[in-house]
Amino acid sequence: MSFRILTPQEAASYIKNEDNVGLSGFTAAGTPKVVTEALAVRAEEEHAQGRSFKVSLFTGASTNDHVDGALARANAIDRRTPYQSHKDSRNAINKGDINYFDMHLSQLTQSLRYGFFGDIDVAIIEAADVTPEGEITLGTGVGGAPTFIRLAKKIIIELNKSLPKEIKGIHDIYEPLDPPLRKEIPLYKPSDRIGSPTIKVDPEKIIGIVETDLTDNVSGFAPVDDTTMKIGENVIKFLKDEIKSGRMPHGMLPLQSGVGNIANAVLGCMGKDDEFPEFEMYTEVVQDAVIDLMKQGKCKFASTCSITISDEVMKDVFENIEFYKQRLVLRPGEISNNPELVRRLGLITMNTALEADIFGNINSTHVVGTKMMNGIGGSGDFTRNAYISIFSCPSIAKGGKISAIVPFVSHLDHSEHSVSVLITEQGIADLRGKSPRQKAEAIIENCVHPDYKQLLRDYLNLSTNKAHTPHNLNAAFGFHNQFNASGDMRETNWADYVK
Repeated sequence: MSFRILTPQEAASYIKNEDNVGLSGFTAAGTPKVVTEALAVRAEEEHAQGRSFKVSLFTGASTNDHVDGALARANAIDRRTPYQSHKDSRNAINKGDINYFDMHLSQLTQSLRYGFFGDIDVAIIEAADVTPEGEITLGTGVGGAPTFIRLAKKIIIELNKSLPKEIKGIHDIYEPLDPPLRKEIPLYKPSDRIGSPTIKVDPEKIIGIVETDLTDNVSGFAPVDDTTMKIGENVIKFLKDEIKSGRMPHGMLPLQSGVGNIANAVLGCMGKDDEFPEFEMYTEVVQDAVIDLMKQGKCKFASTCSITISDEVMKDVFENIEFYKQRLVLRPGEISNNPELVRRLGLITMNTALEADIFGNINSTHVVGTKMMNGIGGSGDFTRNAYISIFSCPSIAKGGKISAIVPFVSHLDHSEHSVSVLITEQGIADLRGKSPRQKAEAIIENCVHPDYKQLLRDYLNLSTNKAHTPHNLNAAFGFHNQFNASGDMRETNWADYVK
């Protein structure tokens, strides 16, 4: 079967108001790039005529300016899930223009299969290749593509000429059965392959191909500064101590690392430490630092959902694709983030906190409790089931006006029960086996910036009863109240809260 070649505008014309649209990719990697921009223009034209035009958008994770940026600026998104990170999307969510519902990434595709969010009307899939028989080779990110493709009534393929066809073989596409027929996922080490290198679909569902040649255009990370370097060194110190103590079986267990500058810095520190052992990764995103570690021989293998690397590094990967196909596998997000596998493989999970409190609770999503930043992403999938769960963050922000460690988190994403270790540039707080007060004392002593240590010690003393968790509910959000009032948490006066 030969497929129609469509312009982006022609492809966008198949998408209707109130459609549910599923996109391939995970972060910018593997995400469509031209049809969604044409869809944004169409939405603006419809709005100019006084007609409503919005779609619900389902993705693997965050996307790019071609998707969340263009569609948010066009006011073309009704519902959005499971994760986003674009400033225009964020602003629209916080204004109430987008109905965003935050989800654990591993749960989205099964929830769609269960029928919780309605049908997928159209799937837009970036591909390196598609055969006349409907065999699709995905690009640099998988996300929810297998489920979107299977459920979609119509499929639009963005055939990206910047992707080498030789990428075929790096993917391992596996979709579990649904209850009550679901069985164990037969994956026992990061390098196991249990599925297919391609996705097969009825070619009649593919309404056409849009040809592109755009790269993922992933920006490089900011240079490592003193704070991120110190956080990285503290993470390495903790892990090496675990190995020396014998609490880490068989040397180094597989690692999971979140996304961003801190995660990239931690991985970079691993490469610079000659004493740090070789390791494997079972994670959702591979960043630039992982590619460097593979070339060094430090990272032996990485299972991931996306290769989210800068264009310069991606060029090296494509030019040496056979080398990397022996060291990388790309899986759907439902598998890369699957709690069953996280628990079975015994992952050491490393994620970033937006805010933590002195009892070990973590806020990953909301600024001062109300404004969405990005979303919970995959951190909950990993941390709840980890062998050891590590959260890290700088101890302060905005030049010290904000303490990342507060009396009580303004929004709770991960409770103290799921957090083993908290690390800042100040030090390491091992929370395992400690009561709430002991956790608070360890966090204040080891992780809090000096400007806030006494303030938080004083907060602990506000509780005059013998409660298990020594909160003062009148003062629990004192830091946040003070920031909203004056812009500086250091000006908090606990006397204002004591009657």
